[in-house]
Amino acid sequence: MLHPSTLPRIGLSFSRGSQLSRWLSPSVRSFSATAAAYGALLDAIKYDHQELEAYYPHIVGNKTSDERTRYQNLFVWELARLLVAQDIVVYPAMQEHLKDGGDMAGKDRNQHQKIKEQLHRFQSMKAEDPDFEPTFAKLLEDLQQHVKEEEVDDIPQLEAKLDDDQLQQLSKSFERTKLLVPTRSHPQSPKAPPFETAAALLNAPIDKVADIFRKFPREDKPTL
Repeated sequence: MLHPSTLPRIGLSFSRGSQLSRWLSPSVRSFSATAAAYGALLDAIKYDHQELEAYYPHIVGNKTSDERTRYQNLFVWELARLLVAQDIVVYPAMQEHLKDGGDMAGKDRNQHQKIKEQLHRFQSMKAEDPDFEPTFAKLLEDLQQHVKEEEVDDIPQLEAKLDDDQLQQLSKSFERTKLLVPTRSHPQSPKAPPFETAAALLNAPIDKVADIFRKFPREDKPTL
């Protein structure tokens, strides 16, 4: 995977004349928000957001179908794992430690469900499909709005309630969970533990076997 020092800080800023720029609303053309300070959990989540951001220029524009397909698969692989790991690890912590954590977790899970449905459609598309870029643009638009809320408000509120040891443990649990969850989107699965956890453990081996036969970028191929 990409090392943090090699991640381009592209910010998903599009040229005025680009086709994708016209599809995205002006308020969401910056992918990852800038937080004044953050702890271990937000650091891990922001790093995942930056990885997703780094795949963007390989998926849109005048790229070959082969390149777009490889980075499409890598984008799906990364985002699917991120969403489920947050559902299983991060949102229960919100419910436990924040006064309004139940409402916040419910809002975030509903946003995740919409993104999972869009990701499910995107992961099934061919790079040559005329709807490939508009579908990806709509997915990004909703993802970007969710990322901003998460990085600026939701995760910082949770981190403020936890000490350093608790944050480190939660961050480690989040990273471990990403190794065990599905690598494709399954929007029909339950969206909260314990049923989501059980469904994830059933779907993950199937996804991982199928990943063996999928194309990924040669230099950034994930550990399957």
